[in-house]
Amino acid sequence: MSPTVGILVGSDADLTSVEGCTDRLDGYGVEFEVEVRDVHTNPESVSEYAGTARARGLKVLICAAGMAAHLAGTVAARTDLPVIGIPLSAGTLGGFDALLATVQMPEGSPVATVAINGAANAAVLAAQILALSDSELAERLEG
Repeated sequence: MSPTVGILVGSDADLTSVEGCTDRLDGYGVEFEVEVRDVHTNPESVSEYAGTARARGLKVLICAAGMAAHLAGTVAARTDLPVIGIPLSAGTLGGFDALLATVQMPEGSPVATVAINGAANAAVLAAQILALSDSELAERLEG
């Protein structure tokens, strides 16, 4: 089965921060992929990923990043798929900078934002979005 959720993190160090998300998606039986894409050092790679996501069968994108946290916004600007942002706690501001960078998006490029380090809730929201057109998943979410 092809993945329906794409999870992007900004660095290898962020991979452990999305384990709550991947564990929850596994539990729901939702197929996903995880990629490391650094928007600051390789913005073209992020743009390519977001721009081809729908054609590759993805339906929801989840982006986790700390500090400047431009990943989710860049992805949202380059796709019409729902984008969920996970601001990560990093640096001296404890994730507050990442929260503001993720939630404050211009009109036309929305990012649904969960709490700082809210990876599990990102998975729940992604599953709820998918369940709108998947009755079996909706039943699993209710149970």
